[in-house]
Amino acid sequence: MSRLNPRQQEAVHFVGGPLLVLAGAGSGKTSVITRKIAYLIQQCGIRAQYIVAVTFTNKAAREMKARVSTLLRGGEGKGLTVSTFHNLGLNIIRKEHRHLGYKPGFSIFDEGDIKALVSDIMQKEYAGDDGVAEVMQQIGSWKNDLILPEEALEKARNPREQTAAVVYLHYQRTLKAYNAVDFDDLILQPVKLFQNHPEVLEKWRHKVRYMLVDEYQDTNASQYLLVKLLVQDRAQFTVVGDDDQSIYAWRGARPENLMQLKDDFPSLKVVMLEQNYRSTSRILKCANVLIANNPHVFEKQLWSEMGHGDAIRVIRCRNEEAEAERIALEILTEHLKTDRPYSDFAILYRGNHQAKLMELKLQHHQIPYRLSGGTSFFSRQEVKDLMSYFRLLVNPDDDNAFLRVINVPRREIGSSTLEKLGNYAGERHISLYAACDEMGLAERLDGRFVERLQRFKRYMDKLRQECAQNDPIAALRSMVMDIDYENWVRQNSSSDKAADFRMGNVWFLIDALKNTLEKDEEGGMTIEEAIAKLVLRDMLERQQEEEEGAEGVQMMTLHASKGLEFPSVYIMGMEEEILPHRSSIEADTIEEERRLAYVGITRARQRLAFTYAAKRKQYGEIIECMPSRFLDELPPDDLEWEGQEEAPVEVKAARGNDALAGIKALLKR
Repeated sequence: MSRLNPRQQEAVHFVGGPLLVLAGAGSGKTSVITRKIAYLIQQCGIRAQYIVAVTFTNKAAREMKARVSTLLRGGEGKGLTVSTFHNLGLNIIRKEHRHLGYKPGFSIFDEGDIKALVSDIMQKEYAGDDGVAEVMQQIGSWKNDLILPEEALEKARNPREQTAAVVYLHYQRTLKAYNAVDFDDLILQPVKLFQNHPEVLEKWRHKVRYMLVDEYQDTNASQYLLVKLLVQDRAQFTVVGDDDQSIYAWRGARPENLMQLKDDFPSLKVVMLEQNYRSTSRILKCANVLIANNPHVFEKQLWSEMGHGDAIRVIRCRNEEAEAERIALEILTEHLKTDRPYSDFAILYRGNHQAKLMELKLQHHQIPYRLSGGTSFFSRQEVKDLMSYFRLLVNPDDDNAFLRVINVPRREIGSSTLEKLGNYAGERHISLYAACDEMGLAERLDGRFVERLQRFKRYMDKLRQECAQNDPIAALRSMVMDIDYENWVRQNSSSDKAADFRMGNVWFLIDALKNTLEKDEEGGMTIEEAIAKLVLRDMLERQQEEEEGAEGVQMMTLHASKGLEFPSVYIMGMEEEILPHRSSIEADTIEEERRLAYVGITRARQRLAFTYAAKRKQYGEIIECMPSRFLDELPPDDLEWEGQEEAPVEVKAARGNDALAGIKALLKR
């Protein structure tokens, strides 16, 4: 799309104040943001270092950065910030860590670290860790709503919230002692910093002269406030969003933030992008008619010049097995008939559990596929444990790695011991590892705990020496045996089979290190460099996995499909209690489920099919399924229903055989 349409042009050229761009699905919003950044730099004389653009995923930020750089010349883009919300927050904390009371080089806790800490606190406080996930969720939502532990304690309305608030208090105190933050802190801490230190806020307002925010409907309360604090003075910003694609309420997203803007910035200008460059008119009509059942503050109608297009198919299948078989055979036939690549097809579903049977059918028919949202090798628990041991060997000052492995396997060193160690290390301005055998530590800690910490440090020092002097790979293998890691894995796995699989990953990781060392042509690579290389490769590979549009049918949840598009889309499981999901029917949050269906529909460029099963097996019994209410909300003239008539079994079998014979004939051609 080289030329901008009139609405897009209006959005790019308007710089006189606050702007909300309501961008429908496929309406070229990324083009608007990237062109606007170039326009601000080239035509409005704002230097790139004063422009900040934020979005939600690393992938979107990388794509935006790449597109902007093709529009800019020479050094025009020097100093431009294009990042995720969390990276922006991280950057602010890094630069202002002293105001917040952190040492430089603080750690970021991931979900596994958080879970271990919360579980430890609950065992100590409540002699059990029932409900860890619930407490973690509650702490997360308090942080998103900018509620600190003291306030959470005051606001607690029932024993459950009371418990969570006490845990939150301990948790936050311990994190601070560890010189660590969690993911939600990356937004919460900068907001609190700006609220409490006007002079710091002033400095950052001077740095951010123009701000652009993508996917604005996905912001939560703290993200909204972070943006508001930074832009309030000048009111020079553009936010782009689509209230109909807000599908993350469960993560704290508030589509009402779009409306809130009007109150906070009365001079807000609104530009609607309604021309869609992706889908046929029929697909868009379906999307418009469906989403019209949700209440709207801003009315918009998507339209396109891509032609009327094929009818939308609704396919009723006998059961879930027949549903997966039908989709697989249709894709295979289409591929053989028209030679269309498998990557043209996407299969979308409400929950990951629906993917298993579909995978088996695709494998059976030897159809290549890519499953999005699977666990990457390096994000597996056992791999992260071992990588942390490796990192600590390479860099004893890595506090995050120290905290991850000090109790894996259990060494009876609890969070209160580590909190005291952390406070001591903080006062002495040294790492946790270095603090373990300092004389002064004995004044803070019981001799038993000091001895346990020192024993761990002595062991790691010896291992580091071993790696330097002898065969490092052999040393690492014997470390796995020494700490009895296999036994630890067995205790923490659901079955023997799962434990075997996890131990396989452990040995695979050590082999990968060995290969890295062996492939070193110069022969001078140290074990430290090999580990550093592996850590980097992990990051790059994860990015690559996201980006490579490898050949194969794309399989993913509706949530994961947002922002993507495919020539041919199948949405499976269009049934009550699947889409809309049962929990949303019970909680009366159908509007969000309708938006999810809308996102699915607007992924399709030319062809769209819905499938559902008449019966399904659930917990060992066969249940009758009701077609999704969303199918009734679609325009009937644009739908073609299949599989409705109850043909005799023999006729259906004959038809199935004919289809298979047809495929075989195609193969012989």
